[in-house]
Amino acid sequence: MSRPEKSGARTVKAVHAVREATPDPQYEIDLAADLRQRLGNEQLLDAFTQYADGSGYIDVLMRRICLRALVKKLGSGVTIGKNVSLLHPETFGIGDGVFIGEQTVMQGRFDGRCVIGVGVWIGPQSYFDARDLIIEDYVGWGPGAKVLGSEHTGFPTDIPLIQTDLQIAPVRIGAGADIGVNAVILPGITVGRGAIVGAGAVVTRDVPEFSKVAGVPARVIGWRRGHESVRREA
Repeated sequence: MSRPEKSGARTVKAVHAVREATPDPQYEIDLAADLRQRLGNEQLLDAFTQYADGSGYIDVLMRRICLRALVKKLGSGVTIGKNVSLLHPETFGIGDGVFIGEQTVMQGRFDGRCVIGVGVWIGPQSYFDARDLIIEDYVGWGPGAKVLGSEHTGFPTDIPLIQTDLQIAPVRIGAGADIGVNAVILPGITVGRGAIVGAGAVVTRDVPEFSKVAGVPARVIGWRRGHESVRREA
C-alpha cells in the first residue's frame, strides 16, 4: 500500500505491466495444437508436470506449450514459474503477458470458469479456488495471497461439516486492483477496480472502487488519491 518514502528508499519505473507482450512464435502454437489432438487432459498434465521444476529454456518453453494445449485460451508472453499446480485447467482463460509465480496452486472445477486478464502478475505461493473466478486486466496479486470461491453449507448439523453441500460463489477482482501479500479473499466477494487490499487482510465484504482496505476483517481505511476524478471519467 502507498506510504511516505523512508530514508534510503527510491522510486524506479514499473516493468511487468508496462511492456507489451511479444506474440508467441507460430511453432509454439502449432505444437500445442498438435499435442491437444494427440493427448488427453491427464496426459497433458503429466507432460506439464515433467517440466514443472526446471528453470532452463526447454522447461520454460514446454510449460507454456503444455499449458496452451490444456486451457481454453492462452495469450502471448505468459510466464509460468516452477512447480505451478493445476486442476481442471481446461476451464481457464489466460490473457497476454500474465506472470504466474512459483508454487502457485490453481484449483478449478470441471463445470467452472477461471478468467485471468491481460498483464496480471501473480506472486509465488498464491492459491486460487478458481471455480468461478474472474481477475480483470493488470491486477497485482501478492505472494501467498489466496482466494476462496466455495464453502460448505454446514447443514444438516448431524453430519461432519466437510460432508455437507458445497456452495460456490463467484469472486470478481476489478481491473487495476492490488491484492497484498498473504491477503485472503472469501467466497462471493467483488474487489472494485483500482482498489488496494492490504497485506494479511481477510476480505469478508465487497471492496469499493479505488478504496484502501486492511485488517481482519478488512475495512476501508482510506481512498487512493484522485479517485473521484477517475470515477467521473469512467
